[in-house]
Amino acid sequence: MAADADRPLVCEWRDMLSLHARTWCALERELNERHGLGASEFELLDRLIETDKPKCRVQELSGDIHLSQSALSRLIARLERDGLVTRGMCAEDRRNIFVSPTEAGRARHAEAVSTHRAVLAEVFAANRQPLIVR
Repeated sequence: MAADADRPLVCEWRDMLSLHARTWCALERELNERHGLGASEFELLDRLIETDKPKCRVQELSGDIHLSQSALSRLIARLERDGLVTRGMCAEDRRNIFVSPTEAGRARHAEAVSTHRAVLAEVFAANRQPLIVR
């Protein structure tokens, strides 16, 4: 029966979804409590800062952040309102919008990055299966 043959695949999919949800919730909780950032806000700052460019096109970020264009625009607007990023139009092509982290954004990221990495390490360590040697 096809359903029985697909069961391991479905279980693996659900395990992945569960790990993502646990990780995302833990990141939301810790980043918000300790640094006043949501997980998506941190992710955007992290991507901006790791590019090591002075500014990044929103279109480039949209593929990495995994949000709809409108959700990404709202996220950037929140970060801009909080003084963590600046937004500007491209002088050569006004359809392009650039985003840059501010000094306050860099500082908040620097404070939060160890929390982010600690949560990832904790959740992933708890999820690892012990290696069974036969």
